[in-house]
Amino acid sequence: MAQYFEVHPRNPHRRALNQAAEILRSDGLVVYPTDSCFALGCRVGNKDGLERIRTIRKLDQHHHFTLVCRNFSELGQLVNINNATFRAVKATTPGSYTFILPATKEVPRRLLHPKKKTIGVRIPDHVTAQALLDTLDEPLLSSTLLLPDQQEPMTNGWDIKQRLDREVDAVLDSGDCGTEPTTVVDFSEDEPEIARYGAGDPTPFE
Repeated sequence: MAQYFEVHPRNPHRRALNQAAEILRSDGLVVYPTDSCFALGCRVGNKDGLERIRTIRKLDQHHHFTLVCRNFSELGQLVNINNATFRAVKATTPGSYTFILPATKEVPRRLLHPKKKTIGVRIPDHVTAQALLDTLDEPLLSSTLLLPDQQEPMTNGWDIKQRLDREVDAVLDSGDCGTEPTTVVDFSEDEPEIARYGAGDPTPFE
């Protein structure tokens, strides 16, 4: 059964964060809130966690996973980014955006898009997500919690706990966090392309 942690949305208490981080370090799979939707997350090196996310969401091998980072410095270690892209991404982070970029050698090959060798990265503007990342002290491999039989992501933490009780190890809940996934901007070619319109304002990239 999944553990359930209810945390304050503006001042998440340390005990719950420590417990959730320890579950992640033990190669667990956690549901946590972001500035767009709830997300599934595990450590980058957790092979089993990756497959569990694929199973829950019924994802194929071409799905772009996202590495969720605390800050721009951490993001810069995971993707190759030129000066123009740097400025564009820097101006809109933290925020409800996912950026598709060529991955560095720091990213395991199994996480990359098989043809493009790219990965999604983002920096969430959400207190609980940032607090969890700080506590874990490393990025999270993540995917939006959008179940294959649903049109919109689930928004209630306790409902998620009941639905996925035997499929995840913990649910971190600090209240509703919306139903709209991130705006996805693909920087893998010469010009940015909006791959998905979502919670982030697409105007800077159009």
